[in-house]
Formats: sequence, structure tokens, C-alpha cells
Amino acid sequence: MKYFHPKRYYRKSKKYFRDLFLYYILTDKMYLKYQYKKVFGRKLDLKNPQTFNEKIQWLKLYDRNPAYHNMVDKYEAKEIVAKIIGEEYIIPTLGVWDKFDDIDFNLLPNQFVLKCTHDAASTVICKDKSSFDIEKAKRKITAAQKIDYYRYENRQWAYKGIKPRIIAEEYLEDEEKTGELEDYKFLIFNQKHRCSFVCSNRNTKEGLNVTFFDEKWEMMPFERHYKTDSNVLKPRLYLKMVELSERIAQYVNNPFVRVDLYEINGKIYFGEITFYPGGGVEEFTPEKWDYVLGSWIKL
Repeated sequence: MKYFHPKRYYRKSKKYFRDLFLYYILTDKMYLKYQYKKVFGRKLDLKNPQTFNEKIQWLKLYDRNPAYHNMVDKYEAKEIVAKIIGEEYIIPTLGVWDKFDDIDFNLLPNQFVLKCTHDAASTVICKDKSSFDIEKAKRKITAAQKIDYYRYENRQWAYKGIKPRIIAEEYLEDEEKTGELEDYKFLIFNQKHRCSFVCSNRNTKEGLNVTFFDEKWEMMPFERHYKTDSNVLKPRLYLKMVELSERIAQYVNNPFVRVDLYEINGKIYFGEITFYPGGGVEEFTPEKWDYVLGSWIKL
């Protein structure tokens, strides 16, 4: 949502002012009902939620543990998770800043990763500092810092009020694979791992693939918003990753959480904790799987 300026009133469409009203004025419950019906074509049932997507909306409204704010903050989460499973699973932090102009790039190594601490789409990768476009990175990071991620991403309450800082991490690359790292996302229902999914081919011409697997790493027979990828391989340290994700979930101690992990050069690294995958507005095909996964969340 761009900054609203009264002098540009005459240039704005009715849709702009409708979206402005929805974005700022509607309560969380009203907005979630509106968004859910817009996506799925039916009313959101908060009194007796049945589907996975319905229950994610319910959790946004009624599972509001203040500790969640630090768990989704990409800087604070590292300290929390290190205490649960150990420092060896944490990607080293190179620095954290309030403003982009505070970063002294002379102190950073030749390769590093920048990202905001309050969102999920601001990552900038530097593979060679001599050719790194600092101004382009500044535009992306600074723009991301201005976004209220809680409002922008379907009222995901855990992100509300998080200070939008910038973090730099060590750049990690798997020596056995080319291209982007695959992140393994473990879905934990009432402290028990029931399934996982893998995001692959993120930056390809064909686009992102999302592939679900059950506890035995058998591909599950549905899609969730994105096409599946039959070439995804089981991580070598899969059982250990399940164990670690369940340990983190036991600490969180809520009806549902997603734990993201990487497997890089024979080691496991923590990615992030997420409470609302897809914002709770990504459709399942066939639809019955929305109900199956929903039945696994005991509110």
C-alpha cells in the first residue's frame, strides 16, 4: 500500500480507496472474513472451523501469545532456537542495523546475505562484493522496511509491531548442488510432525514448486496453490530434522507451527518459525486435503 496523499486524490481510482479502507479501517476479524470469501468464495466459519485454512485464520485471531513476536523476528528467533536445539544449527549473524546507511560494507566478507527481520521477501544475496549493487539493495531493503507486514500479509498477528531491522548473515552454499538452496518446511500439529513441504525452483522461468511429503517422505497426492516437483530428493538428515523441528514445536507449545530448516554440506541449519503458512489463503487441489490437514489441528 503506497503512502496516501490527499493532493493526489483525483488520480486515485475507486478500487484504491476501497483497498485503503480495507487495509486500515477494518478490524482483523472483518478483514479476514472479507479476504477468505474473496479467495475461496464462501464465508469463513470461525465458530466451527474445519479446514486448514479456516483454522489458520482462527489462530490469527485467538492464539495471540506475545512470545510469538520474537519467534518470527529473524534476529530474535536465532537466540531462542539456539537455546532449544543448540548454537551449531544457527546461521552465523554478521551484523544487525536499524537503517541501511548504518551498514559498513567494508566490514562484511566478500559474500553475505541481507534481509529484513520483520518480513519474508526482502532477501538480498551478495556473491561478490566487488560487483554488488549497493544502491539497488538499498532500494529493496528500505522499501521493505516501510511495509507493515502484519497488515500487508493478511493480518498475520505474530508480525504486528516488530521493529523492521536489517540483518546480515553468512552466505552458505551447498557444494553438491547448484542454484538456490532448498528449504524444508516441517508442519507440526500439536507438537507432532505430520507432513513437510519443499519449495524448489523459486527463481526459474517455470516458477516456484511446492511439494508435500508425509512422515515417511512419500509424496502426498495434492497441490497447494503451486505445482509439485517430482524431482525433490529426501534430505539425508531427514529424521534428525524431524526431531529438531518437534523440539522447537514443543517449546512453542501451540496447536500448529511450521519450522523451516536447511541441509547444507551435511549440516542442518535453522531457517525460521512460521505460524500462518500462505497466510491461510492458499487453496488445496483436491479440496478435501484442506479438510484433512485441518483435522490435524486441535484447537
